[in-house]
Amino acid sequence: MIVVLSVLLIGTAAGVIYYWVDFYAKGEVQVKKEDWYTKFQKAFVPADLWTCVCAVLGAVGLLTGQTYGLMFALLPAGSLIFLASMDITFNVQNKLYSLVATSNQMKFEVFINVWTLALGIILIISLWPRISLI
Repeated sequence: MIVVLSVLLIGTAAGVIYYWVDFYAKGEVQVKKEDWYTKFQKAFVPADLWTCVCAVLGAVGLLTGQTYGLMFALLPAGSLIFLASMDITFNVQNKLYSLVATSNQMKFEVFINVWTLALGIILIISLWPRISLI
């Protein structure tokens, strides 16, 4: 299970990096090209980078049996749930889910929403029992 979770953490970090490289280099992941949309999306960069750093450190720590691995694997769990909640709320408030039928970018956005929420929950359920309570 540790190997699977580690691969998911590293894969998620790689996916986030891909998203931001595309967002700034090509813009193909952008659902809208409007200012209000891009300003909101750009606000995610620091939190996403924090999540990536923690995910990679958590994965490496878990794979090598380091004590920091569990902590750094649980940190992105909370971050992923928070980020998904913010993004889902924004999408609902701005009726962006109505674009799913006609927008590949919005389909990708739905995938991101489901992935981040599900992985955050899976990490907590899987790793929380490993915490030794003193």
